[in-house]
Amino acid sequence: MKDMSGPYLIRGSVSLPEAELMWRFSRSSGPGGQHVNTSDSQVELRFDLAGTQALPPVWRERALRRLAGRLTDGVVSVRASEHRSQWRNREAAAVRLAALLAEATAPPPKPRKPTRIPRGINERRLREKKQRAQTKRGRSGRDWG
Repeated sequence: MKDMSGPYLIRGSVSLPEAELMWRFSRSSGPGGQHVNTSDSQVELRFDLAGTQALPPVWRERALRRLAGRLTDGVVSVRASEHRSQWRNREAAAVRLAALLAEATAPPPKPRKPTRIPRGINERRLREKKQRAQTKRGRSGRDWG
C-alpha cells in the first residue's frame, strides 16, 4: 500500500494538494461486528474544483464542464465505505478522486479522419455477394420440375 501523506498525482506533474482536500468521516453501514458501531470508517472526500489553483485553468474549465452533474457549488465529492478501516477508505477515496479528475481533465479525443475503402476490397466483396446469391438461388427447387 502506498504512503497516505504523499500527493495524489493526476497527470504529468499535476497533483492534488493535501491542503485543499476536505475530509469527513461518518459511520459506515455493512459488516464490521461490534467495533463498527463506534468507529467512523466511511470517508467523504471533497475538493473545491471551482476555487482550486492547483489545476491549470484549461484543465479546470474542462473538468467543471464534464463534471457539471456531480458538482455541488463547484465542489466534487467522493465517498468510500467498502473497507472496514478508515485508513483504507481514505486511500480508496483519494485514489477515486484522482482518477475522476484525471479522466475529467483529459484532452478531447482527436477527430476521426474518414478513410476510403480500397477499390479492390470493395470489388471482392461484391463478387463474393454475387457468388453467395448464385449459390442460394441454386438451392430453390423450382427447376426440378
